[in-house]
Amino acid sequence: MLDESVYARHQEPSFLEELYETGATPWETGRPQSAFLALAESGAIQGRVLDIGCGTGEHVLMCAQLGLDSTGVELATNAIRMAEEKASERGLTARFLRYDALKLAQLGETFDTVLDCGLFHRFQGDERTAYVDSLKSVVQPGKRVFVLSFSDQQEEDWGPHRVSRAEFEAAFAEGWRIDVIEESTIEATVDADGVRAWLVSLTRL
Repeated sequence: MLDESVYARHQEPSFLEELYETGATPWETGRPQSAFLALAESGAIQGRVLDIGCGTGEHVLMCAQLGLDSTGVELATNAIRMAEEKASERGLTARFLRYDALKLAQLGETFDTVLDCGLFHRFQGDERTAYVDSLKSVVQPGKRVFVLSFSDQQEEDWGPHRVSRAEFEAAFAEGWRIDVIEESTIEATVDADGVRAWLVSLTRL
């Protein structure tokens, strides 16, 4: 059965620290997700970039490699340390900050492109509403957000909450335009074929 309690704990810093310390992080494949890499190569990721829940920084570093001003926020300090070490090893300039995804307004900054890989599906109810409001605070009208999330098309009953198209439509009904919801894949170390996902492209109104 789905263990929602475990995935809800992914917003607890101490739990995240433990996961990164033990390597129990199936979303960390050592490379960018193909869905986001394709967006980057197409030029869809532009300007100042924010990756929310950046982990060890592969998407931030992908954007830095393209010459973009790239920032990642993450709760786990050891993940941030790993990301900074990668940046140094690769000779890339990127910024990594320890920040709560529900309190992005405190950054006092806005970004042209925001990436979310595997974070949206961890929130439900009031927390999901708070997360979408937090996103609004860092995205100016006309700017873009790309979300890669577990899909309700995934049949096995392990992992986090599976998100339906209707849930995305409800969550982003006000203040956003949903440009595309398309079938995609989240690559993970637990499944060679990856996990069925939605890639959602949004524009802030």
